[in-house]
Amino acid sequence: MFARLGWGFAAAAALLAGCGGGGQEGLAQTSSAVLQVDGWVQPVSADQGVSNVKSRSMLASPPVPSLVSLGALAEAKATPAGGGIGPRQVGVARDVAATRAAPQTLQQFRWTPTSSGGQVAAISFSAEGAYGLRLGVVARKLPPGAVLRVYSQADAASVFQIAGHEVMQRIERNAQAGDTSIDGQTWWSPDLGSHEVTLELELPAGVAPDAVDISVPRVSHIFENLSIPTEGELTAKINESASCQLDASCYEAYANQRNAVARMIFTSGGGTYVCTGTLLNDAQSSGTPYFLTANHCISTQTEASSLQTDWFYRAPTCNSRTLSSATTKRLNGAVLLYATDVTDTALLKLNDTPPAGAFFAGWDASTQATGASVVGLHHPRGDLLKVSIGALNSLTSCTATSGTQFQCVGSSGNFYRVNWSQGTTEGGSSGSALFKGGTQVIGTLYGGSASCTSISSPEFYGRFDVAYNTALKNWLSSGQPQTPSSGVRVPVYRFFNGTTGAHFFTTSAAERDNTIVNFPVFNYEGIAFYAQAALQSGNSAVYRFYGLTGGAHFYTINPAERDSVQRSNPDFQLEGIAWYAMPSAAGGGIPVYRFYRLSKGVHFYTTSPSERDFIQASMPDYRYEGVAYYAWANQ
Repeated sequence: MFARLGWGFAAAAALLAGCGGGGQEGLAQTSSAVLQVDGWVQPVSADQGVSNVKSRSMLASPPVPSLVSLGALAEAKATPAGGGIGPRQVGVARDVAATRAAPQTLQQFRWTPTSSGGQVAAISFSAEGAYGLRLGVVARKLPPGAVLRVYSQADAASVFQIAGHEVMQRIERNAQAGDTSIDGQTWWSPDLGSHEVTLELELPAGVAPDAVDISVPRVSHIFENLSIPTEGELTAKINESASCQLDASCYEAYANQRNAVARMIFTSGGGTYVCTGTLLNDAQSSGTPYFLTANHCISTQTEASSLQTDWFYRAPTCNSRTLSSATTKRLNGAVLLYATDVTDTALLKLNDTPPAGAFFAGWDASTQATGASVVGLHHPRGDLLKVSIGALNSLTSCTATSGTQFQCVGSSGNFYRVNWSQGTTEGGSSGSALFKGGTQVIGTLYGGSASCTSISSPEFYGRFDVAYNTALKNWLSSGQPQTPSSGVRVPVYRFFNGTTGAHFFTTSAAERDNTIVNFPVFNYEGIAFYAQAALQSGNSAVYRFYGLTGGAHFYTINPAERDSVQRSNPDFQLEGIAWYAMPSAAGGGIPVYRFYRLSKGVHFYTTSPSERDFIQASMPDYRYEGVAYYAWANQ
């Protein structure tokens, strides 16, 4: 009988694979499917998106916050849950009476005017003895142009900022996946490694605070030090995993593969956990950030939405007992593509671009022979990256028994039995990849009983080939590489102009970045939706106009409207085709809703039903004009 923590829903898993390689794409094909894919390195030239972390010098001075204080956590609760393999619990849920619902939360906000005519307020949450706090923000109504900021008073110069529009998008994604519970309605703020966290909310001009429905009924109290903020704490935190664990920085043979592995921090039901995940390449080396972990770590979209990842989280040199200065965080969660307990597999797509130098690991989707040498790369107890070395013993069948227990029997089934010769795994290692020969992913860690005193005890990994053939091939192997002429979808970035109440959209990363740097009146709100880059059967061009007088943009898919604007309104200059979308829902797209602001003569666009409903209920100056066209929620 073996132990592991956490379970998810049942499904099945499926088909693609690759191997490590220094930035080169390589395919080994049969007549029916791609079975191996090489890895490649994220280049420095890759678009890194837009960081949510801002300098306070770029923003207005922080408002004076109201204070909400929680006492120390009961000692019995500040203990990692369970032992052995599983997601290591590092935080617990705590109720917050002062902000349990929107009326109480609004009473805590002390509003002050902003230079743009809006209002801003903040609440400071603190918990005695916490190593970190994740705020469980329940957002039911947020107006267009709203901005949330998270920071600690001890380091107010560094601010995490996110548009209210993005928060609502993530909550809607949870609901679309079937979670309408309080967990699904919660956006979890990033862990800043501080016992105190301030939530700041800025509202645009013309929006009354009582139109907002936002609350913080829970926080996740982090009782383990995950951030390692000072040199004095390094000895206490680093290498707290078992003594026989091997420092991955000592093994240059796996230099590429270790750059594919990230420490995962995520929240489920208010508890916060640590697991391990691996960045995967696809057959096109497209740079799509597919991320492999265990179903018993993340099995729901709500959990995936809370994910933050730590990259290059290891020692800079062999056994240096210090943290590499290259360590970097990504804080914006992921989309859950597939999860199953049949092989304990979960495949995610990260919302953030992986950092330069990250390795998209290769994989092998063929069934592996017994006796093959294997390597595990993982974060035991959330520690710096470790390596385990051993051999694949046999196939086996694993089933859950009760609680966190499972049993594996027989010499066939959906799991690999592995025996280590060096190193072991612990709680927090769950979801980490098993590499054949240290190069190609062939499995994900389920559980086991190996330890420093019993290294030869078996460990069990879900078979990548089974997961690939059942489902993963749908994402990792899709035939020929896509090009703009084959209808690839591209992100459409959204900005909000608080002065005019209008939107600006672009598919150009260069134009996005230039707007952020040179036009601060436009507040960047992230990816609004996805559109097609080229004309395809069934889609139509979306045209972009620029208003010479007001500086606002206008978008239409209707050629007749395009021609009418050109004839009758010379103030609007046609800038050409912005992207391609669908004139109807026949292509499986999502509606882009259009409003007209009477007082300003500008248009407003959203794919969010909650944002649409908020505007209709609370902002009478905006006239609803219906669906402009249909785009897509993802690539």
